[in-house]
Amino acid sequence: MKLKINDTLKREKTEFVPKNPERVTMYVCGPTVYNYAHIGNARPVVVFDVLFRLLRALYGEQHVVYARNITDVDDKINQKAITEGVDIDIITSKFADIYNADMKALGALEPTIQPRVTQNMNAIVAQIAALMRNGHAYAAEGHVLFDVESYKAYGSLSNRSLDDMIAGARVEVAPYKKNPQDFVLWKPSKPGEPRWPSPWGEGRPGWHIECSAMIEANLGLPIDIHGGGHDLVFPHHENEIAQGVCAQHGHSHKEETYARYWMHNGFLTMDSEKMSKSIGNVQLVHELIKHFPGEVLRVALLSAHYRAPLDWTHDLLTQTHKRLDGLYGALRRTADVETVEAEVPEAVLEALCDDLATPRALAELSALANALETAEAADKPRLKAELLAAGALLGVLQGDADAWFKAGADDDLTAKVEALLVARKDARAAKNWAEADRIRDELNALNVEVMDGPTGATWKLKN
Repeated sequence: MKLKINDTLKREKTEFVPKNPERVTMYVCGPTVYNYAHIGNARPVVVFDVLFRLLRALYGEQHVVYARNITDVDDKINQKAITEGVDIDIITSKFADIYNADMKALGALEPTIQPRVTQNMNAIVAQIAALMRNGHAYAAEGHVLFDVESYKAYGSLSNRSLDDMIAGARVEVAPYKKNPQDFVLWKPSKPGEPRWPSPWGEGRPGWHIECSAMIEANLGLPIDIHGGGHDLVFPHHENEIAQGVCAQHGHSHKEETYARYWMHNGFLTMDSEKMSKSIGNVQLVHELIKHFPGEVLRVALLSAHYRAPLDWTHDLLTQTHKRLDGLYGALRRTADVETVEAEVPEAVLEALCDDLATPRALAELSALANALETAEAADKPRLKAELLAAGALLGVLQGDADAWFKAGADDDLTAKVEALLVARKDARAAKNWAEADRIRDELNALNVEVMDGPTGATWKLKN
């Protein structure tokens, strides 16, 4: 089945054809590790995790290389380290570990490679030197800057003219710049900040050069897919293209020689208002997973098409939890059905191959669950296997169905509830309805919902 994606650079949905199907490469911009990640930061992780799973299904697990970087050099990291009186690696190691654990809780697979800026300084210096040799960068007052006017295709990704960018951009006006739109590739470190050697003096890299250098060093150019949030289109990804192309080819200016396809996910809003740290309406993944299963957060992030905005509300989480209750309920009620070998249903693959249409794929999961419960006994093993295979492609439904409903119940509560259900069953058999009702009230007081079915009563903790 052919994968089609909406390419930001080409501005159209186009068939994905990797440069080498034996080595499909993807890079997604990762976190700057100085604090906890908010749920907006998690959207590209979950979206491109689904794409990673899909690419592995289409080309084979061993043929897909996925890199998601860690930015561990940054002004905010430096400030936090100075404030706390520690080296930057104390800050970055702590929050990188937290980030990876939080993303794992959302069902994200580990990327094949997780390059860090501090581990790629030689590659960064080498790419800056190549830009200078090719006439696209210049040194001034301890800084090295990219000469934007030297790259005539600048603005092709964001579809902006240079004049528009100069008029509308918030650019640093510095006396050492040839033009106000030129951006920093290397800069001197301030007192107390970490520094690395370079031909232009001790210092550290600018933000944009990090990714283009890590991509070239760890994946090779061109890569097949470059992903990230829509907020990175300009200036970060625009600058990446300029650096990557000009370091390789000088004035040949072929954007596709850096990344063949560009994909960007839409913004998250909080109750219809843009999520922003500056106005304090962010929700941290680290806190959300204390109150909701990570799978609920994952499916909520996939409930809208990745390129569309997504309004993050409590109602969204409540409805998503109910949706997963329905899917796991079908698996729980068919726990005695042995599965057979089965492929991911074509309708699910078609949805995901159509520019990651996850809402449609999730709807197909619900249809599969309904079919499983209403099917003849002979068809149930295949349908159950298809539901689980489709779930795996989306990164869901891989847990124990019974455990899903009892999540949050410790051993003592589980034993007490099971004993009460036995007592309730005995009371109903004896037609002692008053005792059965009393037991049900006691279960309600324990925040337990009882579900009577043809095979007996099951239970779950209320959301």
